[in-house]
Amino acid sequence: MDLSQIKLQVQQIFKETIEAGKLGEENIIVLGCSSSEILGGVIGKAGSLEVGQAVVAAALEVAQELGIHLAVQCCEHLNRALVVSKKCATRYNLELVSVIPTPSAGGSASTAAFEQLADSVVVEHIKAHAAVDIGDTHIGMHVRHVGVPFRPSIKKVGAAHVTALTSRPKLIGGARAQY
Repeated sequence: MDLSQIKLQVQQIFKETIEAGKLGEENIIVLGCSSSEILGGVIGKAGSLEVGQAVVAAALEVAQELGIHLAVQCCEHLNRALVVSKKCATRYNLELVSVIPTPSAGGSASTAAFEQLADSVVVEHIKAHAAVDIGDTHIGMHVRHVGVPFRPSIKKVGAAHVTALTSRPKLIGGARAQY
């Protein structure tokens, strides 16, 4: 697996999603990632810390460049909790949980995020402004209402299917309302 190619693809996907969602400073973008799927395996069965580290490094580079908070979803063994920076947790008053992700309980990407994010912590819930899902990890539960599907130009990273969500405010008020 060509890690430099993975990094370039992830950076492009994040840039496109951030632009489509009109994210700005202090907004949150979630990364859901199956390194197993990237390598052509079954989700949760053939993970690679090296792949997780490359994906997180690429996503983090783009997010930090724009002042956006990156949140990385853990696997179902940690109830899909998220790794964020302490700054993000404080800014959004997120409830911390006591766990340290590992490749076998959390996944390779969340393990990498816990290592790479400054003052990393784990939170149980988040309502992000956008999300990128590499490997069909189902990140929709972490995005604000109303989630808006976004189709990045890159459809696969390795063998993993890629989807993304942005969000918009709810439209309320009915036929007489103006938006």
